[in-house]
Amino acid sequence: MTEILPRSAVLTGGLVAATLVLSACGAGPDGATSADGESAATAVTAKDFGGMDALVKAAKEEGTLHAIALPRDWANYGALIDGFEKKYGIKVEVENPGGASQDEINAVTSRKGQGRAPDVLDLGSSFAYSAAQQDLLARYRVADYSDIPDGQKDTLSRWYNGYGGYISIGCDANRVKTCPTTFKDLLKPEYKGQVALNGDPTKSGSGFGTVFAAALANGGSFDFVQPGLDFFAKLKKNGNFTPVQSTSATIVKGQTPIVLDWDYLNAKYADEFKSKGLDWQVTVPEDGKFSQYYSQAINKDAPHPAAARLWQEYLYSAEGQNLWLKGFARPALMVAMEKNGTLDKTAAAKLPKVSGTPAIPTESQMDYAKEDIAQGWGKAVSR
Repeated sequence: MTEILPRSAVLTGGLVAATLVLSACGAGPDGATSADGESAATAVTAKDFGGMDALVKAAKEEGTLHAIALPRDWANYGALIDGFEKKYGIKVEVENPGGASQDEINAVTSRKGQGRAPDVLDLGSSFAYSAAQQDLLARYRVADYSDIPDGQKDTLSRWYNGYGGYISIGCDANRVKTCPTTFKDLLKPEYKGQVALNGDPTKSGSGFGTVFAAALANGGSFDFVQPGLDFFAKLKKNGNFTPVQSTSATIVKGQTPIVLDWDYLNAKYADEFKSKGLDWQVTVPEDGKFSQYYSQAINKDAPHPAAARLWQEYLYSAEGQNLWLKGFARPALMVAMEKNGTLDKTAAAKLPKVSGTPAIPTESQMDYAKEDIAQGWGKAVSR
C-alpha cells in the first residue's frame, strides 16, 4: 500500500529546512527568450512570450523543471508529474517530497541565483501570502486565470489556488459499530480512544484545519478559534482522543479507527482499502465545514522560467485539473469546468458529498488562528 505522507505545510513558518540534494543545473532565470527577445522570466502571460508554441519550445530547450515537496501519492501528483513529462518531454526533478511549505520558501531564499533553486512552489495559503509579501514570486497568469474564483487568487497573479478539500471524518466501519458524522458525535462515549489526527495542529495543515472546523462546529468563527481548542480539550478529557498520528498503516492495524483529515486523503484511503476488505467511510461534517486550498506559484528567480510557466499552464488545463480531481482533490476550476463540460464527471461523483459554498478565512484570520492554536494546543491536549 502506498503511504500518504502528511504534509505539515499549511500553517507553521518556523520549520527547519530539510537537507536539500538536487544537483546544480539549469539555464538561469534569464536564459529563455522568445523570438522577439522577450524573457520568460518576466513574461506575465504566454502571449507575452509569443504564445504557447513559443513557451513550449523554450521550456523544452530548458529540459528540466525543479520542484520540491510534491509527494507522488498526494492529490495525484504522481500522475501530474508523469503526464507533464510525457506531454512535453521535460524532466521533473522533485526533491524532499515529504517537505513543508517553509522548506520550499527556505530553498528559494537560500538558493537565489543558483541553478538548483526550485522553479515552482506548492504552498499552503498562508505561506503563499508570506512569499508574495517577501517578493519571492513571479507574476504570471495562466490562460484560465479569470475562471479561478475571486478570493482564491492574488490580484497581482503571484499565486492562485490549485486544489483543496474539506476536513472530513474517516471511519473504519468494520471496527466502529456506528460511524460518527458530526463533531458532536465524536464526543460520544463509544468512541473512547478512537479519534485521531494525522499531525500536530501547530505543524500539520490538516490538524490546523480540524481545530478550525471544530471551532465552527462549536460556536466559534474564523475570528474565534478557541471553541475548537476547547472541543479537543473535552475530547481528551473524556478519553476519546488518541495521540497516535494516523497513517494508512495505523488505520489498517486498527490503532486509529476514526481519523479527522482532508477529504481527499480520507477518500483515497477508502479507495485503497477496498482491496483489503476494509470499509472506510468518509463524511464531511455538516456542523463544522472547513475548506482550504493549496496555492501554486513560480519562483521569481526560477532557473527554468519557461518550464515553470508551462507547468502552471499544465496544472490549470482541463487535463491537469482533472488529474487533481482523480486524486479526490477539488480543483480550483471545478465550477468553470462543470459549466464548460470539461469536468471529469466520474471522478467528481466519487468526492465526499458537501452542501453549500465553502467559506475561506482571510490572511489575517489565518495568522490570528495560527497564533492562538500555537499557544493553546499543548494545554488543550495535556489536560
